Order: sequence, then structure tokens, then C-alpha cells
Amino acid sequence: MSNQRVLLADIGGTNARFALVDTGTSSTPAQSRFGAHLLDSVREFPVVQFPSLADAARHYLQSTQATLRQAQGEHHGIKRGIFAVAGRVDGDEARITNHPWVISRARTQAMLEFEQLHLINDFAAQALSIPLLESEDVAAIGGASWRPDRMPKDRTYAVIGPGTGLGVGGLLVCGGRAHALETEGGHTSFPPGTPEEIQILEHLSAQFGRVSSERLVSGPGLVNIHRALSEIASEDPGPMQPEDITSRAERGDARCMRTLDIFCAVFGAISGDLVLTLGAWDGVFLTGGLVPRLLPALQHSGFRQRFEHKGRFSSNMARVPTVAVLHPHPGLLGAAAFALAEQ
Repeated sequence: MSNQRVLLADIGGTNARFALVDTGTSSTPAQSRFGAHLLDSVREFPVVQFPSLADAARHYLQSTQATLRQAQGEHHGIKRGIFAVAGRVDGDEARITNHPWVISRARTQAMLEFEQLHLINDFAAQALSIPLLESEDVAAIGGASWRPDRMPKDRTYAVIGPGTGLGVGGLLVCGGRAHALETEGGHTSFPPGTPEEIQILEHLSAQFGRVSSERLVSGPGLVNIHRALSEIASEDPGPMQPEDITSRAERGDARCMRTLDIFCAVFGAISGDLVLTLGAWDGVFLTGGLVPRLLPALQHSGFRQRFEHKGRFSSNMARVPTVAVLHPHPGLLGAAAFALAEQ
């Protein structure tokens, strides 16, 4: 039997996730065929443990080879890879925005002894997962609904998600074919929408100079908002981590609760701007590591109000679904879809 397994990777600023998919049984990218296999083979490692992406990939392959041989009883030399990376892919090279790795496709392919290796933006992979999501993989935020639509003729979706940074992408479906848009939209300038947000911008400007949306809508962004609010109150909060803010908010800490309120409102405003920019009238998918953890806050915050509050287009925005992605590994799911489409 010929080996048609592909190594998948979803590389962020904090964690590297790997999985294997077999592209040999069908050319139809149905989640029912490979979704369970992806989850069975997924492994996650902190990126700081490895000097390079190739080292992390080799560690994964070495740790899984014995199990695969025992289960399948056949040759398991993986020769093909699809790596989704959190940074701009520029020709043969990608630089992880929030981590020191600089990835050369050719060098990584040679180090892994692959016959073929593709680098794609991580939010291109997130976008490609959309046609494969099931109803149980998502949760609606707001009243506009979305239903799984395997491969419609014409759709325009936006994808945005906070994690270590803020990823932004899109998906165009034309004539039954899906085309992912690779963007760095998280680095657009932060647009304050209230007097309080203007004050926060002033404090962050003093620290960073230019303030991008990622400086607020991300894990580190929670800390930035909290520190700015503390400075406005002439207080020093001391060292904080994103999880400190969310846990204290759950215990009723007023400033941490306010931090989450502002985070969700700004997230909604930026997501709405993305709809207007891309013409993504068919829906916005909220993904990234923070979204499942903050789902109750997003559903009971000003997210949707600020999303819809777009002046003369507010009535149009009210009909656009905003959908939280709860699937544990949409980046790997999208990388698998890319692998199947490119075989």
C-alpha cells in the first residue's frame, strides 16, 4: 500500500500543533472521514522547547512512528507536509510574528527529507476549515444564525481570532471552490470608539508608539487594557498574565471585569469593520485560543452591539452571523483540507 499520509502543523506564537492525515482514501474533504483521525493524532508542544520548526516536527514524528507501525503494520516514511504558520508567508520564507522562529520552506523540507512542503498562513488554514465545520463545532453570538454549508456556490466569510496575537483572514467560495485570503489585518491601527478607549489609546501610544488592534485584542492585549485602566486610575497593578485577569474577573474583580468588557466591545467593533472591508456578508468566524474561554463573556457583552453599530449599515450588519468556533483544532482541519485539495 502506498503511503499517502501528510504531516500537518499549526504553528502559533506559543504552541506548535501537529497531526497526520491520510489523503489516499478519497478526494472529498469530508470531516466525517478524517476528523476523528486528526484528533487521534494531534500532539501539541510549546515552541520554546525547540530551536526550529524542523526540530519540533522531527520530535513529533519520532514520538508517533512506533504507535503508527504497531497500528497499521506498514511503512511510515512521511514525505509531504502542510504547515500553517502564524506570520506572513513571503515566497520561500515565513517569520513567526510573536516568536523568534524564521522558517525557510526549502531548508525545512530538506531537514525533514520531505518530497513536498507547503507553508500557508495560519488564518488561511482557519478559513479553509469553515466548509468542514459541523453544528456542534460552533456557537452563535447574537441573533443572526449560520448553518453548515459544505461547499456553496458563492460565499464570502471573514475569520478573526485572538490568541498570542490577532489573526485575520477570509474565505471566498466561487463556483464550488474555496479560496483563502491571507492577511495581516491584526496589525491595522486600533480605532477607538468611546472616550474611555481614547484614553486607553493614549496610554498605549506612550508605550508602543503606533497601536495596532492586536495590542488590545489578544492575550497580551488583555494585560495592556488592564494596565492602561490602572494607569488612568493612578495605580500600579504589578505583573499580570491574561489568565490572572480572566480568573479575577470570574471572582468579581471590578477592573478585570471592565477589562473583559472593553476587550469584547473592541473585538466586536473590529470584527464589524472586517465585514465592511471584505464584504463578508455571509458571516464572521471568531477563532483563536481565547474565544472558547471567553465565550460567555462574548455572548453577554457589548460585542454584538459594537459589531452592528456601523451607522447607515447597521441594519445590514444585524443580519450577519458572528460564530464562535469551538472545534479544538480548526487550523489543522484547514491544513487537512488544503492537503486534500492539492494532492
